[in-house]
Amino acid sequence: MGPVSYKAEYIWIDGTEPTAKLRSKTRILADGEALPIWGFDGSSTNQAEGHASDRVLQPVFSCPDPIRGGAHVLVLCEVLNIDMTPHESNMRALLRPVAEKFAAQAPVFGIEQEYTFFDGARPLGFPVNGFPAAQGGYYCGVGSDEIFGRDIVEKHLDHCLAAGLSISGINAEVMPGQWEFQVGPVGPLEVSDQLWIARWLLYRTAEDFNVSATLNPKPVKGDWNGAGAHTNFSTKAMREDYRAIISACEALGEGSKPLDHVKNYGAGIDERLTGLHETAPWNEFSYGVSDRGASVRIPWQVEKDGKGYIEDRRPNANVDPYVVTRLITDTCCTGLEKDGLV
Repeated sequence: MGPVSYKAEYIWIDGTEPTAKLRSKTRILADGEALPIWGFDGSSTNQAEGHASDRVLQPVFSCPDPIRGGAHVLVLCEVLNIDMTPHESNMRALLRPVAEKFAAQAPVFGIEQEYTFFDGARPLGFPVNGFPAAQGGYYCGVGSDEIFGRDIVEKHLDHCLAAGLSISGINAEVMPGQWEFQVGPVGPLEVSDQLWIARWLLYRTAEDFNVSATLNPKPVKGDWNGAGAHTNFSTKAMREDYRAIISACEALGEGSKPLDHVKNYGAGIDERLTGLHETAPWNEFSYGVSDRGASVRIPWQVEKDGKGYIEDRRPNANVDPYVVTRLITDTCCTGLEKDGLV
């Protein structure tokens, strides 16, 4: 009997613009062997020129591989240059110091990841020619006339749970073939790492059904909701004092912050944030209680309880979670410090 080995699927975020893609490859490791750094051809991932193409994969998060099972693992990596400095596409490296700086405020996130299944060139559930019935009945629906892709969604959920990810729920969304899963509540680095792994598992699971999944923020033009990544956020102070809720909302709307955030909330955001379909216009900032047409919603029970969290409804489905959590943590935690609410 030969030596025992296991498969490690190294996963990383590439340098494709305007929306990065996930890449992965497999390494065979001996039983008990620690996860080593590895390399890849950055010229094939928009992260290097061909004459100096080596880039480094630094493992930062691992979990059981629910597809292969056994002792096999999924390994999320940061991309480094060969001098071991963060590559310019490495947004996780920018989040780390911000998360550390404000760790005492105990920031926590829950991200609602919307996505759409496509069968070839059309959303799953759309007829070959034309359009289905108008949106509305599909949201949290049941029945084969309204729900498409549930077998993939359930398998993806099982995979995420088997991987130990902090998945807190799933639901069908407002358009045929459109779904959502939620990750959190956990800290900024944890929610971002887990969301990227959950995205990889989504693509990989759908692959087995000959279906693709997209994070396109406006997958179908016209009178159809876009796809977002509504980002729920709180700190220790916000979970105890309603004044901190208002302080955080005010900080997000101060000066140039609204546009600074929106331009980093995912490519194509102006196509989704139109002021229609439960969105606020991309170039206006607002917040309100129970208002899904506001930039930032304060849930009604938060106002009632006098404490809780806020929901930034602006991020696109294709947002980089490392970027959105960094911006919200920095802006809100700085505002809470300024207002003496920490």
